[in-house]
Amino acid sequence: MDVLQRLLPAARQAASLCQRVQRVHIRSASQDDAVRRKEGHEPVTIADYGAQAILCRAIRRLFPDDAIIAEEGGDEFLQLIDTGEREEVRRQVSAALGEEVSEAQLCVWLDQDHSREAERTWVIDPIDGTKGFIASRHYVIAVGLLDASRQVVAGLLAAPGWPGAGRLLYTRAGVALMEPLAGGAASQLQVSRRREPADMLLMESFEPAHTSHSRMQQVCETAGLAAARIERIDSQEKYGRVAAGQADLYLRQTLPGRGAHRIWDHAAGTALVQAAGGIVSDLDGSALDFSQGPTLARNKGVIAANPNIHGRVVDGLRALATQ
Repeated sequence: MDVLQRLLPAARQAASLCQRVQRVHIRSASQDDAVRRKEGHEPVTIADYGAQAILCRAIRRLFPDDAIIAEEGGDEFLQLIDTGEREEVRRQVSAALGEEVSEAQLCVWLDQDHSREAERTWVIDPIDGTKGFIASRHYVIAVGLLDASRQVVAGLLAAPGWPGAGRLLYTRAGVALMEPLAGGAASQLQVSRRREPADMLLMESFEPAHTSHSRMQQVCETAGLAAARIERIDSQEKYGRVAAGQADLYLRQTLPGRGAHRIWDHAAGTALVQAAGGIVSDLDGSALDFSQGPTLARNKGVIAANPNIHGRVVDGLRALATQ
């Protein structure tokens, strides 16, 4: 069995926990006690910790020699989340797993050593698109897999907010597949082959803090894609839409003053788009470099596109840089 397939039940458990927390606890970022702010002011919820604990527990049991790089940590859980909320995380994880777990176990599962060397490294974002999760928009549970040379080789996205119904997207033996989040038959994913801008859908981040919407418009005009529609959503679901052929391009650029992109925001989506026949690269067309620890320190942005327009976007960005 493909190693990623063994993690699908845990991904479903994590998604179920997130949906329960969202229904019961999440009202709004301004009034909800379940929402906290990390250093740098990024939000985190009790569902982030619960979902990551479930995924890390499964990996530690199934693949004890593998390394893990994940967004959250045990020390932060103890410092940022108060006693009552930590108890609620414990209850939610116990319910998802069907067995009682302790707070100490949660901390062990949440912790990971970013510097550890291993033949495989799992890259986890327990809720990618936390602001979308809080606002009842789009979010995903994202898991990517790196090989010994830190190349992306597999990925999965559990997407509860996928249009129509929740979906589970994953790679298997180099192929991208999608099935209902609740379970069912899988179908193979293929990126689009659209060439005409008027027929295209382009994806970009919902949050202005994550991308420059005006810059995206400039790129479209320079690349001859001005007639394409643009949709803004949260999370790596954007990668999923490109992999499924529903969208044609996802573009993200590093904004001035912001740090390098985190690998957990891109590993799973990269694997899916590539397995579906698409191209994922830096803004200059070079490969993304996942070998620099938790960040894409050597990359300035991301282009995920169908192969018929990827080169046009690279050329457009190059031309824009000379203006």
